Amino acid sequence: MKRRCAGLALIVAASGVVLAGPTWSSEATRESGPVRARVRLEPENPRIGDPLHLDLEVIAEEGVELLMPEFGEALDRFAVVDFAPSEQIDAEGRTVSRQRYTLQASRSGSLSIPPLLIEFIDRRPGRDPTPEGEDAYELLTERLSFEVASVLASDSSLDLMPARGELGPLRGPAGPIWPWLLAGAALLAAAAPFVARGIVARRARSRQRSAYEVARAELDGLLYGSRPSPDDVAAIDAFYVALSGIVRRYLEDRFGLHSPEQTTDEFLDDLSRSPDLTRGHRDLLQEFLEGADLVKFAHRIPDAEGLNASVGLAQRFLEETGEVRDA
Repeated sequence: MKRRCAGLALIVAASGVVLAGPTWSSEATRESGPVRARVRLEPENPRIGDPLHLDLEVIAEEGVELLMPEFGEALDRFAVVDFAPSEQIDAEGRTVSRQRYTLQASRSGSLSIPPLLIEFIDRRPGRDPTPEGEDAYELLTERLSFEVASVLASDSSLDLMPARGELGPLRGPAGPIWPWLLAGAALLAAAAPFVARGIVARRARSRQRSAYEVARAELDGLLYGSRPSPDDVAAIDAFYVALSGIVRRYLEDRFGLHSPEQTTDEFLDDLSRSPDLTRGHRDLLQEFLEGADLVKFAHRIPDAEGLNASVGLAQRFLEETGEVRDA
């Protein structure tokens, strides 16, 4: 999804962002219309080497489609040790999405968790789904600043002492080293294109694997507990919005297919030209998307068997396309 940085401040201001959380830097809450985001960092006073637990919780009113931050987005200055996303529908029909990161700081001193971008589409009756000319509304979380303490005591001496006695005089070079330097430079120049190509391919495969793992975790979170009753129209609609959102985000991250403003027919037409999906996979996805559209837009309420069939189609599509073949 496109990021229009120049218009971000206007979008956030127009949507009524307010700071509603605690004033201490380890936790903050922001709201934008029907969406509220809370970000929290623990422990409050970490030391270098301690795992940092970052929790992002986003609550959206019924009928609002959430687009959570991509895996590790804006957190590249930290090592991501673990990631656990989840999503569920609460008793009021609201979507509650959570992302929990376990991070590792690379140094001590003053650090910060940069703002995380949450996007959403307002599908409630009588509302504008997106700002004019934009793909979605945007909400930025508050920056969390914190201090990572060193493992050295404050009164520790930083003077380096030699492990042995005085070193003997340095010996002169056995011969000129410039031929070796030239040979090394030539070798590096010859190997650079292959190394760069390998890095790019490895990163692409890593992103594709992460897309499947994130989608699988989100689906498991959605299916945790009992499924909505066919008599609860609001819960059924929210369930299908969340289910189709998981599949759509997976298609974007796994195959680079992202067309939120297209109809299902237009989107499927684009899929037909993708070399990464077989005919069988496209038919499977078409059956799932058309079934979800009937629930979300035609208000057709499926029975328990129909709901289980939609879930089965989503699970089957993820499993059959989740494999990444090494080049």
